[in-house]
Amino acid sequence: MTQNTRSQRSQQPPQPDVIDLGKLLGLLLDGKWIIIFTTFVFAVLGVTYALLATPIYKADALIQVEQKNSGMPVLSEGLSDMFAQESNAATEIEIIKSRMVLGKTVDKFNLTTVAQPNYLPVIGKGLATRLGSEAHIKVERFDIPEYAETGGYTLTLDNAETGEYSLFDLNEKLLLKGKVGEFAKSSNDSVNSEQAPFSIFISYLEGPQGQKFSLSKRSKLMAINWLSSNLSVSERGKQSGILSFGFEGPDSRQNIDLLNDIATNYFLQNVDRNAAEAENSLEFLKDKLPEIKGQLTVNEDALNKYRQDNESVDLGLEAQSTLKVMVELESQLNELTFKESELAQRFTKEHPAYVAVLEKRKTLLAQKRKLEDQIRKLPKTQREVLRLTRDVQVNQEIYVQLLNKSQELAIVKASTVGNVRILDKADSNGLAVKPKKPLIAVLATLLGGMLSVAFVLLRAAFHRGVESPDQIEEIGLSVYATIPKSEQQEKIEKSYQKLRKSGKKRPAEEALLTLVNPADLAVEALRSLRTSLHFAMMEAKNNVIMITGPSPGIGKSFVSTNFASVIASSGQKVLVIDADMRKGHIGHSVVLAHTHGLSDCLANTHSVEDVIHTSITENLDFISKGKTPPNPSEILMHARFTELVEWASENYDIVLIDTPPVLAVTDAAIVGRHSGTTLMVSRFGITSTKELEVAADRLEQAGVETKGVILNAVEKTASSYYTYGYYNYAYKSDA
Repeated sequence: MTQNTRSQRSQQPPQPDVIDLGKLLGLLLDGKWIIIFTTFVFAVLGVTYALLATPIYKADALIQVEQKNSGMPVLSEGLSDMFAQESNAATEIEIIKSRMVLGKTVDKFNLTTVAQPNYLPVIGKGLATRLGSEAHIKVERFDIPEYAETGGYTLTLDNAETGEYSLFDLNEKLLLKGKVGEFAKSSNDSVNSEQAPFSIFISYLEGPQGQKFSLSKRSKLMAINWLSSNLSVSERGKQSGILSFGFEGPDSRQNIDLLNDIATNYFLQNVDRNAAEAENSLEFLKDKLPEIKGQLTVNEDALNKYRQDNESVDLGLEAQSTLKVMVELESQLNELTFKESELAQRFTKEHPAYVAVLEKRKTLLAQKRKLEDQIRKLPKTQREVLRLTRDVQVNQEIYVQLLNKSQELAIVKASTVGNVRILDKADSNGLAVKPKKPLIAVLATLLGGMLSVAFVLLRAAFHRGVESPDQIEEIGLSVYATIPKSEQQEKIEKSYQKLRKSGKKRPAEEALLTLVNPADLAVEALRSLRTSLHFAMMEAKNNVIMITGPSPGIGKSFVSTNFASVIASSGQKVLVIDADMRKGHIGHSVVLAHTHGLSDCLANTHSVEDVIHTSITENLDFISKGKTPPNPSEILMHARFTELVEWASENYDIVLIDTPPVLAVTDAAIVGRHSGTTLMVSRFGITSTKELEVAADRLEQAGVETKGVILNAVEKTASSYYTYGYYNYAYKSDA
């Protein structure tokens, strides 16, 4: 039969993975106070942070970037094309955030020096603002020697009225003393070094007496990165050319100053860039003009000398026509050379514009070769005059052309205004953009609610304690009784602890719940157990009942003593034996000493009559555990224990034996062989179904069948399907 029971329990069908919404709702209702308290704490913390966190302000500005075109519409088409460039918004944004632009702002405002008041973390500045103790500092210059640390300096305001202060290093060593508005420098003796001393100039210092400020130095690159991280630049709309600048920081005035300077630096570099393009071309032309002019003079002198030597040879009509065409070709070739030099600065030879210039040059050179063939057919004198005249006219054309372009470039340089226009200067509305107080309060409240709900659900997921009889019956064990948790029993326990500390003994009539409050719901549940057990014991081999459990602290002693009292109140004679000779405390709970008990009887130092206590209540006798022996299991296996159980079974109507936990020691398996009925106690929310199953299997391996389970200390929870409705029937006094 034992093997069949174990087989049935192991063959229980797996429960389907179904989400029980009612169970989840019940868990949340059970943990409602945790959820409410946690949510409230998070809401308070969120509101506190929102009110006291350092406010962050934002300044904004607006800039228009126009397409680059020639500044003067009267310029030649080629020169106009030279300065026609298009810059998209992405390119301009990268220019704005470049070290070239931001570096100037860093230098102007000395951003490599970081000076700020010492406040509490996170909420310090907001708290100081609300208390009216906010401090401010502006350091115009702070120089440290190369050997010194870059950070960890502390400045203390010694006198708020005169502005006197002291500067200390990381080791709290005094470096220098100074005054606001005056340049201060440390002496070599104060820093114990012959190198450059510390120096500082503070233009503004405000705060309460003794206020401390932290000072540190950072590299220019770090300052630029800090500036860039707080600067935002974006284009409004698509290809609108309107750039929106934004800068965030705790100091509204500083935000405006920094953003205005960045916008101005960007504007000036744009103007300088456009002027630089014209300047470069103008320098090139200025270098070429003297060279061309000198060549022209040489050619004119050579032509005049040749005519004088040959008595003013004139050209014929055909030669003059050829000369005109040759000059035009040379002029075009020189124009292409100038244009090619411009394109070479901007494009590679594979660019379509560059390829077109090269193709045009190739065509003009072919025409030039044809003309040179025609010139070779002319008489020698006319050929020489034609060559010299061509050189003069070509150089004249080049000189005039370069002179004109030089003047045009001078006009461009003088009239450069850039293609950037500042529409709106930096300004701030004075309202903090961070933290967003309503949002933080709402998010903190939601976070608290979610975390508390998650905690309640996780606690339930990891908590495997039995909470309903159905869970026990699913593993093949019958539930004989469910005993509600008794508030009166808790009072009895607390009262006993107080008396025990004071060294007093409590009266016997206050030892058991059945005597203190017979109408308690827990006592009613024990009466129901008495009825159920009456029929269950009809098939038992004897009248001995073993009360055990899988683990300690589940209320075995409470069930044993009060159940025995309930049986005794029906007129049956009951004997309770505390077989937990290690840590049994039935004797204490019923005001009995452990000097004479079970261990003494089994050790044959006392007789059975000597260890039986009959002073608690009518029909109820007790045998306490006695002195703690070194070998409880071996003593229980002795024949004297068998004789004791047989004697008790013959002389009492019911014998209750309370044993140690099954999973802790083997005593329960030994005692169970002498009992006709075995009941296992489990505690609501503490004992797991796995513990019950393992404990029952261990008893079955020893040949002891678990008749049923008593679910003790059941609490009324929303997540449990168990209800107390049928326990609401209670005794009423006739009075």
